[in-house]
This record gives sequence, C-alpha cells and structure tokens, in this order.
Amino acid sequence: MASFKIDGREIPFEPGDTVIRAAARAGIEIPHYCWHPGLSVAANCRMCLVELLPPPGRQALTLNVLRWDPEKREYVDEQKPKLVPACQQPVSEGMEIKNDTSPHVRRARSAVQELLLLNHPVDCPICDQAGECRLQDYWLEHQATAKRMHDEVIHKPKAVRFGPQIVYDAERCIVCTRCVRVSAELARDPVLSVSHRGNLDEIVVSPGRELDHPYSLMTEHVCPVGALTAQDFRFKARVWFLRSAQTICPGCATGCNAFLDYDPRTDTVYRHRPRENPTVNRHWMCDEGMLSYRRVGQDRILRGQIKGEEAVLGEVVRAAAKRLAKARERGALAGLLSAQHSQEDNYAVLALGRALGVRAWFVTGKADGAHDTILRHVDKNPNRAGVLALCPEATPVEGLALALEADEYIDLFALGGDLPDAALGRPFGRPKARIVLATHDGPLARRATVLLPAATWAEGQGTFVNAQGLAQVSERAVRPRGESLPAWRLVLLLASELGIELGWKKFGELGRALQGARGADPSAGTEPDTGVST
Repeated sequence: MASFKIDGREIPFEPGDTVIRAAARAGIEIPHYCWHPGLSVAANCRMCLVELLPPPGRQALTLNVLRWDPEKREYVDEQKPKLVPACQQPVSEGMEIKNDTSPHVRRARSAVQELLLLNHPVDCPICDQAGECRLQDYWLEHQATAKRMHDEVIHKPKAVRFGPQIVYDAERCIVCTRCVRVSAELARDPVLSVSHRGNLDEIVVSPGRELDHPYSLMTEHVCPVGALTAQDFRFKARVWFLRSAQTICPGCATGCNAFLDYDPRTDTVYRHRPRENPTVNRHWMCDEGMLSYRRVGQDRILRGQIKGEEAVLGEVVRAAAKRLAKARERGALAGLLSAQHSQEDNYAVLALGRALGVRAWFVTGKADGAHDTILRHVDKNPNRAGVLALCPEATPVEGLALALEADEYIDLFALGGDLPDAALGRPFGRPKARIVLATHDGPLARRATVLLPAATWAEGQGTFVNAQGLAQVSERAVRPRGESLPAWRLVLLLASELGIELGWKKFGELGRALQGARGADPSAGTEPDTGVST
C-alpha cells in the first residue's frame, strides 16, 4: 500500500485520502473543528493546519510575516512556511507532513484557539458541552494562556429555538458549519445557513421554516462546542457522571449501533448516541432512534399480574406454570414470539414452548412506520429477521387472531405486549390461559391471564439481527427495574417450576445452545450477562 510520512512515521493511505483522514485511520489525531469523516470538507476552522515539506530539490513556499519578539519588545521579520489544512490536502506517495513537531504549526493552532475564544462566553459551568467540548480540550493542548483581549465581547442571540428538538446559542458558535452540512447532506433538507460576515457570523434557519427533519438531533451531536443543545438532554446531567454501554438501537430493523449513556449511581438512562459502524449506520442515527432510550422507563411493567391484580414474582411464576401445565394437557397451545425482543429471549420462549407442545408459532411486534432511504426502516422492530431465522414456520400475529376466533387454540404462551393495528380490533377468541412475558404495557399485556415483567434491551445483554441479516450484540447498561428480569430468565423460572430441563441455566450456556439454532450467528450470545461499560 502507498504511504506518506507524518512527523517521520510511515502512514499508509488509500486513493482519494486527505491527510487528516489517513492520519485518523492510523490513530494520529490532528486537531480539528469543522472536519467530520461523514461530511464534505469545509476547511473553515483552520485548526488542522499542518506543514507540508517540499520534495527533495525544491524550496518550500514561504511567507514573510511579522512576529512579536518579547525580548526585543518589537515586531521582527520572519519567514514562515505556508501551512495547509490537513482536511483538504490530498495525500500523495512520498509526501512528508509535520504535525506536532513543527513550531510553526503549534504557533498557528494557538493563534486559531485564541481567535475562536476572543468573543466566546466563559459559561462552561452551565454549558451542556462541558466535559465534551473541543474548545476546552484544545485550549489545554494548544494554547493554555490567559485571554489577552479586555474589550467588551460581541453579543449574539442566546437560547434561540431552532425547532422542536434544538436550541441554539450563537455566542458559543464557532461557525464550523457542521450542522449546516448535516441538514443539507445527511437529511437532504438544507434548512440551515450562515448569516452575516466575520465576527458577526451566526447560524440561522430558513425563513418560515423550523429545524424539524428526522435527523435534527444529529446537528447537536456533531456540534464540537456548546452552540447547539438538545431539548431532551439540556441541563439534565453532567457527562463526567455518565457511563456508556455499546447497544443496538431498538427503534427499527436497521439496527443502528449506539452508545447508551446512563448514570450508574441511579441507573438512570439519559441519552442515545450513534456509534460508528460503516456497514450499518456509518456515523448517524435518526431522531426516533436517539429518543428510543425513553422506552427504558416509559409504560413499563414492573410487577407481575394475575388476572389484572399485581402479585409478587414468585406467586406469578407459580400461577403461570400451573396454567401452562394445564395447557399442555389440553394440547391446544399457541406460541407467540416477539420481534422486539432479543434472540436469547425468543430462543428461550421457543425452547419452553416446544417442550410444552406448542402447535403453531406466530410473531408479533410494532406496526410498520415512517421510513426513508437514509436510515429509517419501515419495520419498527429490531429483531424480526432473527425471529424468523430461529423459527421459519412462525407466521404474522394476524393469523393468530383469526385462529383464536375460530377456537383452533384455547391457550396462548406469548412474548411481548405489542399488537399491530390489524389485530387490535379482534377479540382474540376466548383462550383459557394467556401467559404473557412483556416489557411494556400494551394491548396483549392487558389481555394477559398471567403477566410476567420482562426487562428491556437496556437491562440485559442480547443479540439482534437487523434487516441485512447481521447479528449484533447489545450490552447491558442498567439493572432491571422493579421485579422485571430478562425474558430468558423468566422462562428458566417457569421451566424449573414445571420440571422441564431446557439444557441451559446460564447466559453463556444459552448462547451455546443458540449457536446451534438455525440462522444464529456464531458469535451470538457468547458473553456473560454483565454488560460492558466504556
């Protein structure tokens, strides 16, 4: 592979690479504000300036500048090499770049930092970006000097509502235009632009419009400073108290890779952020996916119920096992899997159902929803492909509704509380027993004879198979709320009460059993159910 040098180190590059892209791939950080690997090059912040050495036998292009000499206390003439922005400079074979080793580069970056901070408000104690702000980080690395300007700063609009999700503070803005490019290039809705000139620059919304496209939260996510803030996270938590779990977004069948940020002191989930995966979601998530973390706490089933009355988990498990035992004797038991739940949860229900003699399997989940050609999938379930791989004979839940009305089955063993619109209006026959393992309140959960509280995807590790057929592991972030448990553990309790041996008792054993199931990914379910924080 072709290569070039940064500070004497050989760096491989690919055709079309720029200096900053090749350096980032090699693990070398070149400081930057406006550059983003998923957006076009703006080259307006000038923080990524590097020194390009001339080829052998050629002189470097230099500029005559005046430099302040603190010893002579006067300006002196100096020849300085012309620096180039690393985000815009194409790489060629044999090129040599000075990054950290060039005194001219260090001086230029310090000057850029000072310029950006001239009018910047010192409101870090109340800024949501504090702790994740590149202005803070780069000040320490590339400036670390006191502010020299003592004039009144330029004042600009504050707390401007751009749309239902985003608030803008123009005084903090460094006009990197990342948000402008996200709207134009990712969302394909160029609703943002730059107004005015020079130090009066600010980001504005097109007249008569709001920033309300399905990727509006990405504008806040890419902001390197605290100029754009999300209404949802604004003033909610300090980032240094948060930990992150590597999860899979449960919002649709795309299966975007994400970080779920939570406070381990209170097991409170605060936000969802995209995690880079070039083959799935690249650098992005949609607003629906970023806000899907709310489901961890909304409409939860936290205690078991017997005929609509809450009871302690042990009583609920015994009541469910008793009814399942009778259902096995009657021989008219139907099984319902959930496209909302993980492979492990579905496999556990499938294993117990087969041991109980389930006659037919069906699959339920959320109804189809809004979609686009960017990331949002029409299927709003994260694991439909996985369920159908585990149980190819499973048919849509609408068929179950018809079968129950025709009294083909009189008992039901179900995972998940959701029913699509096509099944909502049906009475679901008159089953004698509806044993339901559900995470959230829903039409099927409300119809349960015995309801067992299942944990969400954030409260237990699990594998999800997206629409591409890619199996991806989602880590546990927080502990299960109330008396809820991962559905596979509830199944294990039911099997123990029924005297049925499933062949596994721990998550790792379940993972090995899942590996042998049809369509399961070899890597699925092989890690302990502890969750890994980063």
